[in-house]
Amino acid sequence: MADASGTFEANEVIVSSEAAGRILSFDIEEGQNLAKNAIVGQIDPEDLMLQKEQVEASITALEQKTADVAPQVNLWKETLAVQRSQLATLEHERKRTENLLKEDAATGKQLDDINAEIDVLRKQMAVTRQQINVQQNTVSTQNRSILSEEQPLSKRAEQLKDQINRTKIKNPQAGTVITKYAEAGEITSPGKALYKIADMSVLTLRAYISGSQLSVIKTGQQVTVRVDKGPEEYKHLPGTITFISDKAEFTPKTIQTKDERANLVYAIKVKVKNDGYLKIGMYGEVLLNVKDAQGR
Repeated sequence: MADASGTFEANEVIVSSEAAGRILSFDIEEGQNLAKNAIVGQIDPEDLMLQKEQVEASITALEQKTADVAPQVNLWKETLAVQRSQLATLEHERKRTENLLKEDAATGKQLDDINAEIDVLRKQMAVTRQQINVQQNTVSTQNRSILSEEQPLSKRAEQLKDQINRTKIKNPQAGTVITKYAEAGEITSPGKALYKIADMSVLTLRAYISGSQLSVIKTGQQVTVRVDKGPEEYKHLPGTITFISDKAEFTPKTIQTKDERANLVYAIKVKVKNDGYLKIGMYGEVLLNVKDAQGR
């Protein structure tokens, strides 16, 4: 007699669509083994690609709207260079006039006129420098205002790129396709189930034990699991207890006889490596005493 019994289950994952549109291809079949990250289908990405191209065109247009400050600034710099040359000439003339004035060969009015010209020219040079700064600041402010729109557009382009990548149906884990919910040519939407996959390499036997058995089991304990192999024959497999419920529940009707349904039991989970023989929903029994397992 078995110490506990139950049915096998697997870690099942329902893979859903991450994009909206028509399914262009979806090449999987129930029972097919899939590798992790395998591309198993494609949802039409055309609308998203057009949106991305539109955003990229808007970014290019922004760059064309920016002004180049260099030509205008260069013009003012050339003017300033001429003014510097004129200032050097006037300062040379002023020095010559001062020397002539010492020898009474020039008048004070001549020196005053030169100083006045120098003063006017220096003020003009100050205005020219101010014009250069104003021009640079004005164009820089205008360009910053235009280019400030580029960052949100770039983020939108990245978002669309990510959405385009999500139109590829990627398998999240290695396993066997249990159920297929969609076909190529159908219209799907985000969150809509496409298929169910389960890792069949290791199955879990969910079984139930009585309260009196709690004291003789623990997580990590090695047990023997047996399943029907024929009318009078069992197949024995090693298993490991990975979970013991801390809450009692009524015995599931599908597990025990009618007389035992009112008994309170505790659920346990036993991990069993699948050699290909085990199936989801298959009935199995747990033998806690491994030494006596083969003799039962």
